[in-house]
Amino acid sequence: MPDRAAVKAYLLDLQSRIVAALEAFDGKPFQTDSWTRPAGGGGLTRLIEDGNFFERGGCNFSHVMGAGLPPSATAARPELAGRSYEAMGVSLVLHPRNPYCPTVHMNVRFFIASSEGKDDVWWFGGGMDLTPYYPIEEDVRHFHATCKAAVLPWGEAEYRRLKDWCDRYFFLKHRNEPRGVGGLFFDDHGADGKVDFDAAFAMTRSVGDAFLPAYLPIVERRRDTPYGERERDFQAYRRGRYVEFNLVFDRGTLFGLQSGGRTESILMSMPPIVKWRYDWHPEAGSPEARLYSDFLVPRDWA
Repeated sequence: MPDRAAVKAYLLDLQSRIVAALEAFDGKPFQTDSWTRPAGGGGLTRLIEDGNFFERGGCNFSHVMGAGLPPSATAARPELAGRSYEAMGVSLVLHPRNPYCPTVHMNVRFFIASSEGKDDVWWFGGGMDLTPYYPIEEDVRHFHATCKAAVLPWGEAEYRRLKDWCDRYFFLKHRNEPRGVGGLFFDDHGADGKVDFDAAFAMTRSVGDAFLPAYLPIVERRRDTPYGERERDFQAYRRGRYVEFNLVFDRGTLFGLQSGGRTESILMSMPPIVKWRYDWHPEAGSPEARLYSDFLVPRDWA
């Protein structure tokens, strides 16, 4: 049987550790907002706005339950439609002010779907991905190498599967381009009964624990890189892709909104300053053009 209490304790500790490290890095404390959900459950939102380094970011814990899984959770599992559910997870998105420091996303989550007279179905999901605005190969390779090390105990093939899944998932079909440079993504881990709870939980913990060593060394290296209005303008333009993905495709955002979650917490992932332009293309030979040609393509970074 899945150990709900152990998962919840891990997630709360993960949130606490990550926020403590980010506060030490930024120098400004995160806001803390505890909330309850009328339909069942609640969560703990930790948010920073106008920090010394982070323009906006959040690291949220939620633990919710309901009478029926929403469409976003049953699209790939129609046999679970109508079941009650319990879901808990930690989700973070960080938007640095400096355009040479990438946006990052990480999420680890656990679901149980229940129905009277039937066995519970449980699964883990999550991953992390990096969205740079300016192409710095050293940083992307570091991020991917850390991701690979986190899942390598489960085999090279498993790493390749999660890396490729991330490349496919964080893809804007209407733009025919990736959101960023990928990382790891997995879902439904354990739902088919072929992976036991302890093994699935162990891999999920390994991914969650890899976040800080994957991301902090990058922003520590780049936090003082000089930039100007050109770089900020391009950052705001590329952030538009982030918004498009989260509102159109992201499973976590859709699940939260469809299940009656707390809108302020769900949309904390949105960047504070965003721009769109009509049919814009970067200047040939520019750093912005190199992002598209050399980085926003699936590659074996690790």
